[in-house]
Amino acid sequence: MPEGDTLHRTAARLRPALVGQAVVSLTAPRATGRAPKADATVTAVDAVGKHLVIRFDDGTLLRTHLRMIGSWHLYRAGERWQKPRHLARVVLDVGDWVAVCFSAPVVAFERVGVDTGADAAGATVPASLGHLGPDLCVAGADVDGAVRRLAAVGEPDRTIAEALLDQRVAAGIGNVYKSEVLWACRVDPFAPVGQLDAATRRTLLERAHRLLLANLGGGPRTTIPGPPGSLAVYGRARRPCPACGTPVQMRHHGEQHRSTYWCPRCQPAAGSSAETPTPPDHDRDSLRP
Repeated sequence: MPEGDTLHRTAARLRPALVGQAVVSLTAPRATGRAPKADATVTAVDAVGKHLVIRFDDGTLLRTHLRMIGSWHLYRAGERWQKPRHLARVVLDVGDWVAVCFSAPVVAFERVGVDTGADAAGATVPASLGHLGPDLCVAGADVDGAVRRLAAVGEPDRTIAEALLDQRVAAGIGNVYKSEVLWACRVDPFAPVGQLDAATRRTLLERAHRLLLANLGGGPRTTIPGPPGSLAVYGRARRPCPACGTPVQMRHHGEQHRSTYWCPRCQPAAGSSAETPTPPDHDRDSLRP
């Protein structure tokens, strides 16, 4: 499943091509709900957590969730597609541009006033997304609210690695950021949420917010100083930890059997006698060469 920053980048690519344009044709053969009127105009393209929402001037919203296999592509009129047509779940033609969503498991048309509610700021959002926590990809996200949700959602013996993936706590954190944030804050991924103090829970969510914002621009996702694409632990099983040199470990766990990467020395389990290196404090400028 893509990270929240991927959806925000996707929205940023689609927005200039689609917003303000009248629909020439729109096909979504597996979508639920009613499509917009034939001459509708696209008014907005937004990312809400890991969902992409396209808004039309007749009050219709098109919501997609890509999960593990979906993707949005943008093509010039007449340009050859990079994937076969039978995988297209949405084809939105606005004349000069064609936006195609491939393989998305969730495609739904929803109506403002019928299928929508409002978020904490009063903005209209699909009611189907009302359960989501604050979107950490948005500047000024309600981190305080996410901290409260982390303390309230789920069982206290659930691991922090699982809790950070819970989109009811905070929207946007996926497997990459989960592992990277836990390493950066030197927290054992398998520690129960109930055993972490309030300061640690806040630090984790604040770091996730900072890293997500730092990666909304172009280029490979980067979480530590170094060349673009530098990551501390994610995808680096058996390779040396950048802080201490200990081989990174990986484990599948939880109800969804998700992968977690961590350094056993930097992130020791409670009661371990291992000396934990001091966590770094990276800002945006330190993430890029």
